[in-house]
Amino acid sequence: MEMGLIRLVAIAFTLVLVSILPLHVSLAGEITSIESVPDLQKLMYVAVDGYPCVRLLNLSGEIGCANPGLKKVVAPIILLKDVKDLEQPHTILVTADEMEDFFSRVSNDLSFASKVGGVLVDSGSSFQQKLKGFSPDKKFPQAQFSPYANVEYKWNPAASSIMWKAYNFPVYLLSESGVSTVREFLPKKKMNHKTYTSDVAEFNMVMETTKAGTHNSEACLQEGTCLPLGGYSVWSSLPPINVSSSNNHKPIVLTVASMDSASFFRDKSFGADSPISGLVALLGAVDALSRVDGFSNLKKQLVFLVLTGETWGYLGSRRFLHELDLHSDAVAGLSNTQIETVLEIGSVGKGLSGGMNTFFAHKTRDSSVTNMTLDALKIAQDSLASKNVKILPADITNPGIPPSSLMAFMRKNPQTSAVVLEDFDSKFVNKCYHSHLDDLSNINSSSVVAAASIVARTLYILASDSKDTSSSALGSIHVNASFVEELLTCLLACEPGLSCDLVKDYISPTNTCPGNYAGVILGEPSSKPYLGYVGDVSRFLWNFLADRTSVQKGNTASVCSKGVCSKPGEVCIKAESNKEGTCVVSTTRYVPAYSTRLKYANEAWTILPENSSDSMGMVDPVWTESNWNTIKVHVYTVQHSVYDNAVLVGGIAVTTVAYIGILVAKSFITKALKQD
Repeated sequence: MEMGLIRLVAIAFTLVLVSILPLHVSLAGEITSIESVPDLQKLMYVAVDGYPCVRLLNLSGEIGCANPGLKKVVAPIILLKDVKDLEQPHTILVTADEMEDFFSRVSNDLSFASKVGGVLVDSGSSFQQKLKGFSPDKKFPQAQFSPYANVEYKWNPAASSIMWKAYNFPVYLLSESGVSTVREFLPKKKMNHKTYTSDVAEFNMVMETTKAGTHNSEACLQEGTCLPLGGYSVWSSLPPINVSSSNNHKPIVLTVASMDSASFFRDKSFGADSPISGLVALLGAVDALSRVDGFSNLKKQLVFLVLTGETWGYLGSRRFLHELDLHSDAVAGLSNTQIETVLEIGSVGKGLSGGMNTFFAHKTRDSSVTNMTLDALKIAQDSLASKNVKILPADITNPGIPPSSLMAFMRKNPQTSAVVLEDFDSKFVNKCYHSHLDDLSNINSSSVVAAASIVARTLYILASDSKDTSSSALGSIHVNASFVEELLTCLLACEPGLSCDLVKDYISPTNTCPGNYAGVILGEPSSKPYLGYVGDVSRFLWNFLADRTSVQKGNTASVCSKGVCSKPGEVCIKAESNKEGTCVVSTTRYVPAYSTRLKYANEAWTILPENSSDSMGMVDPVWTESNWNTIKVHVYTVQHSVYDNAVLVGGIAVTTVAYIGILVAKSFITKALKQD
């Protein structure tokens, strides 16, 4: 209340001056003159652009960050290197390479933690940090879902686990413009010691779960202060599946990739190597295969599955397998018994070394079907002899497959025959796994193109059930490198980001900068969801896959009105980007991705009791994200209270003296007039 009064008085006083003396100001090219209170507020209280760490919850507690109470946090800014004995909470400005040590100290030193009012992270030194490595995840990510016993294995040696802890103060990663904004205030700090002012950061990052006192997923779902993590996975078949036909019995070759990542900061989860490089490789392979004729005559059915929510308990893969058990509309045309083999494309963005693109095939188990997939990879490699691509088997001393969606498949059915293709053997080569530093600069596009080429030809070999490397059809399969590079900039950069021509040809994106965080699932889960509740990337993938795997193309396609097609088996694509979409024959569907421990009924979520037959559900944390109204950070300069009090006392003294002077003067003048 006191701070608001001081602000109001300051604004009013300055406006009086402005009305007398016209003031022109240039602030980052935005404000050239002050004509209103909002203009003045923008000048005095500068908004800082960046990415927040938010509060996430599970069945046992909380992780992430939030304001400790119900009010904004206002604290003086200080560099971490200048921190000594703090008498009051401060906003600590931390560089990226200081981040791991800082949060480890916070967790181990409660006295120090009590003096942290908030944290601003300067991402300016990211290049050196990438060389060193920074991963806030665990050394064995999601080990509780492992199909083998050795959960102490260190797949991710660069891990610090700091993203899995709870911090009772706000944390904010500064964007480039945010760094510039904050650093404009820092040179004034020495002068401020003499002028009784402080440069402060104001964090408005109050979480609804904090307000309601709901500190785990069960409590916050009951009170409606959070939502489950999740979204919509997408699957598509090549060629389309005739669901109504009784002759639909071809063995299925299922190819899997993931679309979501994670980091310490909610909206800075690019996941370039892990897992988006694998997603782009899959899309590059689909694009190449779409130009090959005769798939309906091949012996096996290709199905492509892109999962979301994998970072948070393998939500997408577990839900997909559960929908298969239920024979739901979301997976109509598929069955568990038809899936012969699974090929997952994991991290493939860092395979280039010494001019050679090297990938490692991690298999689930020894079987004739698994060996068939490994043989197909070898044949595909040999057919690309001039492309400098090498496929190697993973080290037999590894405890099993690395963290991947195949873990959910293996826990569901230990007899699953599958292979996951990765750019590492015994440990992650991505030193920035699940970090905000895993961006476009962390991968090599030629490595992704090479992986896409291997996958495209491997899938054709598996579908045709042929080992003929001289096949003209196999030799005609070429990945469009320009398409792969464009797709990488669409999904991993903010310029052009999702506003790129490729994406805008299919959808009207709601955001330009792709976050690749799973997000929360809105409304009732459905295989035909309200598109306003489906993320940009999921909608793009649905449209793209429906287009590339469709039978009808070009002049044979018909126009659809309001997103609806009249003929069986048809779907409407590009309805967002054009006034009228196009009807094509394609088997492409959304699959809701959320915990198998959750049920949606009566417009609310409830947690189901544990089911001993669901081994993964027994260890499911059931992740949720706290609701929040707004997240904003401002920086500004404030007067010290001592100075304010001194001014107040001085003002009272001057007023008193002036009043006395007026009385004396009045008395003197009265006497003088009487004498006259």
